[in-house]
Amino acid sequence: MDFVADQLFNGQKIRALTVVDNFSRESLAITVDFALKAADVVATMQHVQALRGTPQRIQVDNGSEFIPVALDQWAHEQGVTLDFSRPGTPMDNAFIESFNGSLRDECRNVHWFLSLDDAREKIERWRQDYNEFRPHSSLGDQTPSEFRLAHLEAGNL
Repeated sequence: MDFVADQLFNGQKIRALTVVDNFSRESLAITVDFALKAADVVATMQHVQALRGTPQRIQVDNGSEFIPVALDQWAHEQGVTLDFSRPGTPMDNAFIESFNGSLRDECRNVHWFLSLDDAREKIERWRQDYNEFRPHSSLGDQTPSEFRLAHLEAGNL
């Protein structure tokens, strides 16, 4: 998980929480709002958990949204290890950093966001395209969704 910052056309700041599966490279969620707090992170993870089950480990940086008791409590109750990056070492979480670069280059730098709803819609469309239609060379030229399904069918997940 990680956060990225952006803004609407009028300069109003927005933030996005990005959640990526390091194995399949699938974007599991992108939550967009004016401000995101620990409770929003927990709600996003509960949504991901309902769709995909409980992860064993979540890699995060030392951002203030990942430190509060609410996220720590949720992780403890679910048996999830929060694996914090070393300060100043974004490459500890290279997959999310790469994903965030693609999100920036292919979506955030390409679109004007006219409203929060517009940003959510455009980012979600990009996320679905990223998962369903874009082959990745690191996945044997499969899309993240194809890669995950192939491993599910083979009994490797």
